[in-house]
Amino acid sequence: MSLYTKFGKPFLFHLGGEEAHWLTIASLRLAYQFPGGKMILQQLFQPSIKSDFQTEVAGILFPNPIGLAAGFDKNAEFTDELACLGFGSIEVGTVTPRPQLGNPRPRLFRLPADEALLNRMGFNNEGVHAAVNRLRKRKNREVIIGGNIGKNKSTPNEEAWKDYLTCFRVLAEEVDYFTINLSSPNTVGLRQLLEKEFLMPLLEPIQNENQKRNRPKPLFLKISPDMEREQFESILEALIALNINGIVATNTTIHRQSLKTTEEEIVPLGSGGISGLPLQKCSLEFLKSIHSKTNGKLAIISSGGIMNPEEGKVRLQNGANLIQLYSGLVYYGPSLVGNCLDRMYQ
Repeated sequence: MSLYTKFGKPFLFHLGGEEAHWLTIASLRLAYQFPGGKMILQQLFQPSIKSDFQTEVAGILFPNPIGLAAGFDKNAEFTDELACLGFGSIEVGTVTPRPQLGNPRPRLFRLPADEALLNRMGFNNEGVHAAVNRLRKRKNREVIIGGNIGKNKSTPNEEAWKDYLTCFRVLAEEVDYFTINLSSPNTVGLRQLLEKEFLMPLLEPIQNENQKRNRPKPLFLKISPDMEREQFESILEALIALNINGIVATNTTIHRQSLKTTEEEIVPLGSGGISGLPLQKCSLEFLKSIHSKTNGKLAIISSGGIMNPEEGKVRLQNGANLIQLYSGLVYYGPSLVGNCLDRMYQ
């Protein structure tokens, strides 16, 4: 049992979800700023085995295949500190053109019986300009930075493409790749943008702008695990037609079947997307399907329910180029990254 699961987790789980998150981040920053703190964090949490974990995806050389999923560092405030934990990539955001508060609190809950999180954050962030200003000042230039971009809640879907294009233009010089987030269940109507009538008109302006650059940025689309097969296949066709580089599979799910958390416990928490262990099977199935249907034409970042090194290894063996963690960190602590690298390559 790690120090985190023995001491840190029981304490943090007595706090609200967001309060625990910010206390964790503040503690990481304090440790990082302490004299010699950066080196101590690296020694504590980075892999103990000396190996070459580098992997090339979409023309980018990632230090290792394990990334931090979007939502943990929404405003690009802690990339230097988080890099000390051993991540090969950190996806900041979701950012929107204008700052927005997101949904009312409380909006982040833990479901311990399921090793899951339920959130309805609603793209709360300080806006894309605040994020890019912080990224310009970061010290660690080795960790790969992804920019997860979205639309403001007040922007109608017919004009959503303008928000995504704005975020692309502002962030393009400071991120290594982009993830276009159309799949969060916590912004009303957002998943409608995955429908064919919205998807192509939204992606085309971004790709057109991207191809004008001397060095185009890899573009990924983050998909919902709740879509029907027909929509899923239509999306794959659109991505290949537009030469989009890859896909992030998957976002959170609104389905609550087979949860160990009782209905009496979860209903009072309200709506939101569920991540963590309940998403594991579905996310793996999407990974296998994408890999078989696209025959390597799309790079795949597998996200959802990766709670241990064994599951990370399963994802890589089934076609994932990269994997992303989030909920696993909440339940198993910051040593999860190094443990995954140590054991995935044994």
